[in-house]
This record gives sequence, C-alpha cells and structure tokens, in this order.
Amino acid sequence: MKRRQFLGAGAALTVALSQSRLLHAIDADNKYRNDIGIQLYTLRNQIRSDVGRTIEAVAKAGYKQVEPYGFPNADEMIQAAKDNGLAVNSTHFEWDSVVNPDKEGVPPFAEILEKANKHGLTHLVIPWLPNDKRDSLDKYKTLAEQCNGAAEEAAKAGVTLAYHNHAFEFQPMEEGVTGYDILIKEFEAAKFEVDTFWVQVGGHDPAELVRKLKGRVTQLHLKDLDAAIKTPMYDGLPQTAFKELGNGVIDVESLIEAAADAGVAHCHVEQDHSPNPMKSIKQSMKHLKSL
Repeated sequence: MKRRQFLGAGAALTVALSQSRLLHAIDADNKYRNDIGIQLYTLRNQIRSDVGRTIEAVAKAGYKQVEPYGFPNADEMIQAAKDNGLAVNSTHFEWDSVVNPDKEGVPPFAEILEKANKHGLTHLVIPWLPNDKRDSLDKYKTLAEQCNGAAEEAAKAGVTLAYHNHAFEFQPMEEGVTGYDILIKEFEAAKFEVDTFWVQVGGHDPAELVRKLKGRVTQLHLKDLDAAIKTPMYDGLPQTAFKELGNGVIDVESLIEAAADAGVAHCHVEQDHSPNPMKSIKQSMKHLKSL
C-alpha cells in the first residue's frame, strides 16, 4: 500500500471509529434518550398553579420519567406523574434531614426513607448545601461523613443516596483544593448526581468528570449554557445563562456517551430559569430527538 493510501485508510478508520462511538451513544435504542426524565423544579411555577395539567403536558412533550423536588412533600407531583404513565425513580429531598438533622421541624431521614419506599423510589438526592455548611474544606469533610452515613442507612432500605452539585463546589479554597475534590476523595457509600451545566460553569469538562467518576455517578442533569457566559463563575450567574439543550455551548452528545461509559442510571433535563419553561422543555426534547 502506498503511503498516501495508507494515510487515507488510517484517516478513514479514525473517522469510522469516532462515528461508531457516537452512534453507540445516540442510536435508536439509547436508554437515556428514550427514557429521558425532567427535573420538575424547571416547572415549579406551573406546578404551583396546576400540578395535574403541568405533569400531563410533560408526558405529552415526550418525557418518560420525572424527578420531583421538595420530598417528602411531593405527593401530588408523584401521583400526577403515575396517573400520566410517567416513572418516578428519583427525587430531590429535604437536605437538612442529612446535613442539619437537629434543626427544628426537620423530618428524620428514617421517615424520608420509609416514604421513599412507599412510593417505590430508588434514588434520593441532596439538592443543595447552605452557605454555612460549605465555607471551609473541613465542612466539606463533615458533609462527606454525613452523606456516607445516610447512604449506608439508605442502602439498607434499598435506596441510593447521591449529592447534586452546583458551581460553588468547584471554587478553589485552601491550597487550591475544592469542595468537590474533598467529596470525590471522601465519598464512599454516597454517590453523585452530576449537574453537567454547573460543572461547566465551575470551569470543568462535565463529560470528563463523569468518566472520572465511573461507577459513582447515579444520574445526570442535562441543560445548556449561554455562549456569552465566561467561566469559571461560582456565583452571580444571570438567569439568561440557562438555555435549552442545543442552544448553548455544552455538547449533549458527549454527555450521553459519557453516561453510558460511566454506568449512569438516569438522565434528566433541567432548566433552572426560562421565560417560558414549557416551551423550553419541548425545545430540549426536540434537540434530543434530533441526535
């Protein structure tokens, strides 16, 4: 074989392998696209007005599962989802039950687990960390200890516990170490729900992080970032930064491929802010179907 032919064949093989990897992620049987979920916080204002009609519209838009918020006070969302043939595998829940269990009025984590079992949930996610719980690396170590303990308790009930990130976990602290570095190092029983948008805002490659955490990521949140946003940005993000899938700088295809490589269970679309949330979730679904 002549050198030019050899180089040409090599280039063709490289393209073919690249396309093969991509098709593996987005073929017609891709479970993440076919079973795509929606984090219902996206539609919180609509849910506040009419839970039933909002969840019905979610089903009509093509979503197959929902991830509620505010659990254990999410009965209406869960029932409406089931009434519309939508699966409910995971929910965000009252984080204080793990990170601030002695706070007055906080439901015991054991009660949250009992109710999760009642609804047939398999995943519980800590969605937020208050400022006073994350202003030092030692506090992130305390968080990891709390999450590991709760995760062990959850596992006995057949439930997986995960922590959902924002961008603040990626802000360098003492000697350049980040809170997320601590969680990666210290999490044992606890898992990660990776919000890919916030990883990008925090200055990291979300697909690369998902692969790095192979076997430790239970779910992904998929959303897109406006190209005008300069990263990293750890706070003060404008609402206009949140875009529908395909309308920003995040490569959704690479995230779906990374999810498969890392053994992720579920993927959920989320858009924290939108002038028209229902229109936005339809646009994100349209993009997913085009992949």
